Amino acid sequence: MPSRFVPLAEECGLIVPIGEWVLRRACQDLRRWQQLGFDDLTVAVNLSTQQFRHGGLGAMVERVLEETETDPNQLVLEITESLLLEDDDNSRSQLDALKAMGVAVYLDDFGTGYSSLSYLKRFRIDGLKIDRSFVNDLPGNPDEEAITRAIIALGRALRLGVIAEGVENRAQLDLLMREGCDAVQGFLFSEPLPFDEFVAALPAGFARDELTALTSSEQLQ
Repeated sequence: MPSRFVPLAEECGLIVPIGEWVLRRACQDLRRWQQLGFDDLTVAVNLSTQQFRHGGLGAMVERVLEETETDPNQLVLEITESLLLEDDDNSRSQLDALKAMGVAVYLDDFGTGYSSLSYLKRFRIDGLKIDRSFVNDLPGNPDEEAITRAIIALGRALRLGVIAEGVENRAQLDLLMREGCDAVQGFLFSEPLPFDEFVAALPAGFARDELTALTSSEQLQ
């Protein structure tokens, strides 16, 4: 499982080449989707702590984009809040390099770690992802509903995109849409699918305005 595999890969240093492979594969699949006519999709890929610390992240991303002929505006890279704590200057430099290419950067699992509103002022972030732990008990849990509403309101006030993770039923989707959440992802739309099954499902089961919910790195197998 990822919870066992990823920490081990980070510990032994393999996460850096693995991360580059994942990014390249995601961009290649995006190009294939575009060639099949789904040209308005975006794809999101998580960056690990080790990748962010590793020198040359910007050069690696730029190289992969060029090799795969991917439009940077269709790539989203997701980082955790803890990365912004470690080295202020390095974090800002890394983010500036990514932003200069046109790549969007989202804070993953927002609100579960070292949340600090000052990050949203100091760093060039494009959006926030509401962690599934806040979505699980929606609707019906007053505390989780209050936190979710606050994150969405914060994102909208700062002109940041907001995506909710782990949406598994229509009631959760209705609440999030009603509160103004920009996009969602989760098993309500689909479990992870191999490339061919994903493509086969698109015309039959999903409206084009719902596709953003299906293109996160968690669903690229």
